[in-house]
Amino acid sequence: MSVNQIIVGLDIGTTKVTTVIGEVGPDGVLDVIGEATVPSDGIKKGVVVNLDKTTQAIRQSIAAAERVAGVKVHEAFVSANGSHIKALTSHGLAAIRRNQEISRADVERAIENAQAVPLDPTVEILHILPQEYTVDGQEEIKNPIGMQGVRLEVDVHMVTGSVGPLANLRRCVQESGITPNQLVLQAYAAGLAVLDQQDYDHTVLVIDIGGGTTDIGVFRRGNLCHSAVIPIGGDHITGDIAQILKIPFEEAERIKKRYGSAIPELADPDAMLEITQAGVQTSISPFELSRIIKPRVAEIFALVRGEIDHALGPIEIITSSVILTGGTNMMKGMGELARDRFRLPVRQGNPTKLGGLKDLVARPSYATAIGLLRFAGLQEEQPTSGATRTKATVPATPTPQEVHSHTPTPVVNSTPVPQPTTVLDEPVTSQTKPQQGQKATDGGKSFLDRLKDIFKDFF
Repeated sequence: MSVNQIIVGLDIGTTKVTTVIGEVGPDGVLDVIGEATVPSDGIKKGVVVNLDKTTQAIRQSIAAAERVAGVKVHEAFVSANGSHIKALTSHGLAAIRRNQEISRADVERAIENAQAVPLDPTVEILHILPQEYTVDGQEEIKNPIGMQGVRLEVDVHMVTGSVGPLANLRRCVQESGITPNQLVLQAYAAGLAVLDQQDYDHTVLVIDIGGGTTDIGVFRRGNLCHSAVIPIGGDHITGDIAQILKIPFEEAERIKKRYGSAIPELADPDAMLEITQAGVQTSISPFELSRIIKPRVAEIFALVRGEIDHALGPIEIITSSVILTGGTNMMKGMGELARDRFRLPVRQGNPTKLGGLKDLVARPSYATAIGLLRFAGLQEEQPTSGATRTKATVPATPTPQEVHSHTPTPVVNSTPVPQPTTVLDEPVTSQTKPQQGQKATDGGKSFLDRLKDIFKDFF
């Protein structure tokens, strides 16, 4: 990524719109120079349901971040979410000529072959993410370019979304005066923000619990190999509190954030909450509040576990640890309950390796926005690494290596190639006919002269 380049991440969530403006410092560290978060109610479960409200929230968030950063924003990387987003893994194969090194064109050809799967015309591809490569049966190869072999294989993780919801999302961003560089899967962006160096050696499960959805990303040695969206999030927890206690949704959200706990035993035993039920003041303990919260959080974790077990296998075998991120995971007791349900090491995922306003954004609620900035850097550093949709092309002419290492065998054509001839008025004979007024030479005597010579020799 270029030094002093301004990049923008726009996280459009169910309950809020977050804008983060970053700049790459001379030391290569990503400095956060602007951020802003505004509430939004134009999104439901990751999908735009009100164009005007969503556009207005984007404008407000962008304007506030611009004031903090002191720069004007024209384009941004935008998060994409919702239950319409699906993912699949496809296998691609490319044959390599004998004694040839694997070239970039060969890699692109293998990726292109992996894309040759039937897709519904109502969906579009968001990401084509190559996993590790296999050369002649040798697995776990990160970069096969320059290696020799005759068989190149790759597994590609393809992320797709419905055309309609994605078009509505782009329209909201464009009407706010911003050009969307690219739509990025929210779980992918969150993972890029919270994975640390040791996570790139293992398989890690990232769970991003937002307001309307829970996004799942399984990263195998740093590569996103499985993703899914569960249409349940923090708003459902708030709805349970509001329904059971018969209080307004806004009041339920307030007490959830301040006193809520996923495990009742961790709740403050001495505090009492004053709430208004049907116009009557009453009180409730944080312990009782947590007993309302725990079943819904346990349900979310059970759905996550069921998704991984069904798609990949037993979660305890597939993954080595769990990272919790997203605003809802900031609630007390989330890590303890996740550790109990998954029986794996669990930690809270906070964005790291930041400069500038890092004290404001080094929290789980900013993971997606920071991950969008990381994604922008990945695009510039590795433009054909598969971080985005890859269009594999086969070169029309052989590479210099192919020219030097393979000499074409001459081809003998069984059909004679006709030579250019001169069309004459008389049949062509092996002798040359003397022109008029010119005496014939010995090699071109007339019939009468040759007859005289024969009789002369006879007598």
